[in-house]
Amino acid sequence: MPFIDLDEVCEEFVTPKHSTAFGRLVTGEQVELGVLRYKKGEGAEPHQHPHEQIFLVLSGVVRATLGGEVRDLHKGQVMHVPPNLLHGIRILEDAEVISAKGIVDGVGHRI
Repeated sequence: MPFIDLDEVCEEFVTPKHSTAFGRLVTGEQVELGVLRYKKGEGAEPHQHPHEQIFLVLSGVVRATLGGEVRDLHKGQVMHVPPNLLHGIRILEDAEVISAKGIVDGVGHRI
């Protein structure tokens, strides 16, 4: 699976336990990449996981909470989430993001 047409990857809710993220996932052996969409008012409740995660805003505005610090992220801005740090997001404007998460115990975004 070295080449993937993202349009051929099925969209899904990727973390329904605590998030409304909807989009496509590409999973490797050590990292999983998500191209995800959120609507205004949606987001992810505060949670933590053993995965390191990098979150890039492609469009929209995302209010991110990371270890008690709150920031509004815009296009081109990134949040780096170390393992086991409490974090969450609230979508202020419809948004598209890229989320890369490490694979831990065979699991990435589907936690």
